[in-house]
Amino acid sequence: MRNVIILGLTSLFTDIASEMVYPLIPFFLTSALGAGPAILGIIEGIAESTASVLKVFSGYISDRLQRRKALAFAGYSGSMIGKILLYVAGSWTIVLGARVVDRIGKGIRTAPRDALIADSTNPETRGRAFGLHRAMDTAGAAIGVGLAFFFFTQYAGDYSRVFLWSLVPAGVGVLLLMFVHDIRRSDPGSVGLPSLRWDRMPKRLRVFMIIAMVFTLGNSSNTFLLLRAGGLGFSPATAILLYLVYNLSYALFSYPAGRLSDGIGRKSLLVAGYAVYGLVYLGFALFTEQSGPWSVWMLFGLYGLYSGMTEGVEKALVADLAPGELRGTAIGLHATIVGIGLLPASLIAGQLWAHLGPSATFFFGGGMGLLAALGLLFLL
Repeated sequence: MRNVIILGLTSLFTDIASEMVYPLIPFFLTSALGAGPAILGIIEGIAESTASVLKVFSGYISDRLQRRKALAFAGYSGSMIGKILLYVAGSWTIVLGARVVDRIGKGIRTAPRDALIADSTNPETRGRAFGLHRAMDTAGAAIGVGLAFFFFTQYAGDYSRVFLWSLVPAGVGVLLLMFVHDIRRSDPGSVGLPSLRWDRMPKRLRVFMIIAMVFTLGNSSNTFLLLRAGGLGFSPATAILLYLVYNLSYALFSYPAGRLSDGIGRKSLLVAGYAVYGLVYLGFALFTEQSGPWSVWMLFGLYGLYSGMTEGVEKALVADLAPGELRGTAIGLHATIVGIGLLPASLIAGQLWAHLGPSATFFFGGGMGLLAALGLLFLL
């Protein structure tokens, strides 16, 4: 578990840096740079999809070289460079570049890091290991959101000051990664090119990836949740606190959910998690300012419950179903397939919002979440 703990600390500090800036981006774009929801959808869709496309290749390379650490180090360093670009951004195109560079770093590091966690554990403890990592990662996110609120209010809306301070925890995260050790397999096996590997994956793994793709089409960027909160009467500063509630809930439920999946199975947790997501998005579609602020606080807390029930459990399920010699590739392929849906998901969300109103965005996302829950229940 040594690697798991160090990787968790690395993610904790990196997420402190990321979440210091992430909840501010929609307000930075709209209030400081004059961009609208459609531009936000384009930026988030391109950035997240770019990251996801890279994950299968970084996972494949880590399988071939049996070297996870170097790729993870390069990826975390890239995310720090993205923060620097965000600090100097003076237009939405520079924000796009900053987000793309940041997400390229995420795309490079994610599959090798998750494969290293899987390599460092066995199937009986894998769920709790991924749950622990997600809990530490999200605890960092909660701290980052809290710092974002502090700096944003302390410096009277000075976005650049917050972006600059985010470089400190980003650097600490990169340094911590130096204490991680690669774990080499005695049977590296022989694998082909990532583009030829779909038919070599187990059938159940392929079914799960298809269901995950369907779910992702309705799972647009979290920035739309923050914009929705703004439309329901929450100020940017209070919206940051809403995002803090989400991250605290996420961190609180991640480890118990991963541990529970070791006992009752991954599928049951994922079906319930997708269903919670669908209901939360329907809530964002139906609630209005007349529903009262408590409803929005509740929805953000439940959204954290959904993330805690699914994020680590999905990774553990993919690691369970994948052949050992293709583990990094399978984890990366899952992330890439999900990422293919992120660009149209955010574009659809932005266009629905612009032409039909915010409720349409969340009705669509809620429906896709419930559809994915049913698919997982009956097809896997």
